[in-house]
Amino acid sequence: MRLGVLDVGSNTVHLLVVDAHQGAAPLPAFSHKDELRLAAHLDDGDRLSEAGAHQLRAFVDDALRIAEDKGVEEVVAFATSAIREAVNGEEVLGDIRDHSGIDIPVLSGEDEARLTFLAARRWFGWSSGRLLVLDIGGGSLEIASGADEEPDAAVSLPLGAGRLTRDWFTADPPPPEEVRQLRKHVRTTIAREVGGVVRYGAPDHAVATSKTFRQLSRIAGAAPSNQGPLVRRVLSHHQVTDWAERLPSMTATERAELPGVSQGRAPQLPAGAIVADAAMDLLGVAEAAVCPWALREGVILRRLDLLPQERSQSY
Repeated sequence: MRLGVLDVGSNTVHLLVVDAHQGAAPLPAFSHKDELRLAAHLDDGDRLSEAGAHQLRAFVDDALRIAEDKGVEEVVAFATSAIREAVNGEEVLGDIRDHSGIDIPVLSGEDEARLTFLAARRWFGWSSGRLLVLDIGGGSLEIASGADEEPDAAVSLPLGAGRLTRDWFTADPPPPEEVRQLRKHVRTTIAREVGGVVRYGAPDHAVATSKTFRQLSRIAGAAPSNQGPLVRRVLSHHQVTDWAERLPSMTATERAELPGVSQGRAPQLPAGAIVADAAMDLLGVAEAAVCPWALREGVILRRLDLLPQERSQSY
């Protein structure tokens, strides 16, 4: 079947059209996205601005038209931390539902971690043993660990690269004291959760997913995306530590000149690197495999898992 996945993220709103059926990897057929940066539209009272809400509704309208043009049978939608934390998030989504007829559920942080873990498990398979999955988004950091398809531990922390950049840095490049204070905050926050993650056992395989980790692996020498998702890409902790120290001293323009770093993501890459460094250090990850699948693919796989149940009920 042809599915459309509408991902309302903190940085990017993305419609991914895939051809998918049970027992096979979802095949991307079309992609439409825009960097709306919804989290940046939250005011001091955590209310999504009218401009942000208007841009989101306009994107959803366009996405639904595109999905229809591309022959999509069903659109599966979800929203993450920016909408989850907006005090008027449900109101904004209700207006979109009334206007466009699509329901956009808001995922909890733990659900994000679990679905991303499912995607990593399916990508690497059972031979990878106990997995530890790290995912740095625009608004949050997700950590999940387990030996099955459902993780034993699933944690979401407010340590997204975009969020931290807005809340902690006042200049480009940020002053060294702000970098130091952010590093302390990130490590303290992650350290509170380490015991609950590692109590079930050490991972056999560590996995990193998300744009932040992909960009870090690329500037550390990994193969570019145009070589395809099947190319093995790994990121060592010492490489991340090196870039976590170097990136904050560079301007956003200088970062955007690095391989694999987009102009839109360059401002938040230092904060993302600081989070990646802390997570790998505190969780004892010497090297992580970069997974091309993440939350969107987890949502697709979970939807496909439900098809047999629905068909059996229809007979």
